[in-house]
Amino acid sequence: MRKSRRTYDKEFKQEVVRLVVEEGRRAMGVERNLGIGIGTVGRWVREYKEDPAYAFPGKGRIKAPDEEMHRLKVELKRVKQERDILKKALAYFAEDQK
Repeated sequence: MRKSRRTYDKEFKQEVVRLVVEEGRRAMGVERNLGIGIGTVGRWVREYKEDPAYAFPGKGRIKAPDEEMHRLKVELKRVKQERDILKKALAYFAEDQK
């Protein structure tokens, strides 16, 4: 039998991180008391410490600063494809002129 994966919302994660960071509780104890998987709270604390303003963006979401970079990469890929198509078309029509 397979267990279903539990999901936690941003507010819950922030409260758990607060317990560890501000109140000085041990991550393993908080995990055990709340029934959270081993190592999960430690990972949440690391994520929070790396970037408190944009920690826990949500499932499938990108952090705000990275979102613009992602959008620009997608646009660049599209523009390069258009350029390559135009180059091939130009080469094709240049051969017809000969």
